[in-house]
Amino acid sequence: MKKTIGIIREGKLPVDLRTPLTPQNCVDLMQHFPGTKIIVQPSPFRCYPDDLYESKGVTVNEDLSECDILLGVKEVPVDQLIADKIYLFFSHTIKKQPHNRNLLRSILKKNITLIDYETLTWEGGNRVIGFGRFAGIVGTHYAFLMWGKKYGFYTLKPANQLHNLAELIQQYNDLKLPPMRIVLCGDGRVAHGSIELLKRLNVHHVSQEEFLAHDYNEAVYVHLRSQDYYTRKDGRPWDKSDFYKHPEDYRSCFKPYYQKADIMINAVFWKEGIEPFFTREEMKSSDFRIKVISDISCDIPGPIPSTLRSSTIGDPFFGYNVFMEKEVKPFEANVIDVQAVGNLPCELPIDASIEFGDQLIRHVLPCLLEDENQEIIVNATITKNGKLTETFAYLKDYID
Repeated sequence: MKKTIGIIREGKLPVDLRTPLTPQNCVDLMQHFPGTKIIVQPSPFRCYPDDLYESKGVTVNEDLSECDILLGVKEVPVDQLIADKIYLFFSHTIKKQPHNRNLLRSILKKNITLIDYETLTWEGGNRVIGFGRFAGIVGTHYAFLMWGKKYGFYTLKPANQLHNLAELIQQYNDLKLPPMRIVLCGDGRVAHGSIELLKRLNVHHVSQEEFLAHDYNEAVYVHLRSQDYYTRKDGRPWDKSDFYKHPEDYRSCFKPYYQKADIMINAVFWKEGIEPFFTREEMKSSDFRIKVISDISCDIPGPIPSTLRSSTIGDPFFGYNVFMEKEVKPFEANVIDVQAVGNLPCELPIDASIEFGDQLIRHVLPCLLEDENQEIIVNATITKNGKLTETFAYLKDYID
C-alpha cells in the first residue's frame, strides 16, 4: 500500500538540530518503495536545509495533513500533534516521566498510534535504533574537555562548535593526555560509543583488578557492567534479569572505584528502584576521589546524586559542592564538575542523523510500508485506537 511519510519540524525547546531522515535517506526510500511520498515540514534549525531536500525531489510543505506516518526526533508539543496519525519519536514516557504525562494523555485522546524508537527491539531485547553511539562519543569528549578546563592542561572545543566527528577527533592529534583514571559504567550503545572514542585516543584499557591495585602515569580506563557495581543483598549469585525486575534486592558495591577514579562516565540504563552508585554522604568522604562526572544517561533522580538537573548545550557544566549539597560554579577548588546535557547527539547532528536515518530505512520503515503487523512494530507500539496496547498497559496509572 502506498503511503505518505512526513518529517515534522522539531518543536521542543531547546530546538533539536537532528532529523530522522537525511535528504539522501529520502531518495533511497522513495527508490526502494516506488509510490512512497515524503513531505518535509520546513525548519530554519534542521541540520539539513530545506532546499537540500527540494534538490533531491522531496516536497517541502508546512501542511502534513495528507501524511500517514509522521517522523520526529524529540517529544512533540501537544498543540502540534495531528490526530489519527502514526507517529514515531522519542516520547520519554515508558518510565512514567512526570513531565510527559500530558503528552501521552493527548496522544490517546487524539487517537494517535505511537511507536517509540526506544521500544523498537530485536528478539533478544537489544535496541534496533538510537542515537546512543553519539551520546557516548560526545559525553566522553566532555569528560576530557572538563578535565582540561579544571586543571588548565589543555583546551578543547565542544562538539557543537565543530562541523563533524572527524573534526572532533582531529583536536586530539597533537594532544598527549595527562595521567587520569577513568571509570566507565554501562554496556549499551552509549557505553560502546564512549569506548570507541577512548580507543581512538589510545587511552589504555585496564582490568578491574589492575585499576584497583596499581598506579599509572598515563590515562587509563576501566569498563564496568551492572554486575560489577551491584551485588545481591543476600549474597546469592548475580542475575541480570532479576536485577532489573527486583532492584530492591541489590545494593551498590561501587565504593572501591570511587576511591580510585578521577573521572566517572555514566552510560547506564537506570530505572526507578535501583540504588544510587553512591550517596551524598559518601561524596563528602575524604576517600571519594572523583572530580569530574560526565553523566550521559542524565536520569533525574537517578544513580548519581550530584546530577541535580539536566544542563544544556549552551551551558553544559555546573559544579556540585558536596558539603552544601547544592549547585555552584564549575571548575572551582573543592568542587565536583558535572555535565548532564540531555541531548548530546544534537552536538554532532549531521553524523548522528546519517547513522540514525540509515538504521530507520533499513530496519523500521520497510515494516511500516509493507506490513505494520510485523512483530517488531507491534511490540514497540505504545498506543493504538485510542488505548494503551497490552505491552504498555502498565502505564495506565501513570496517565490516570
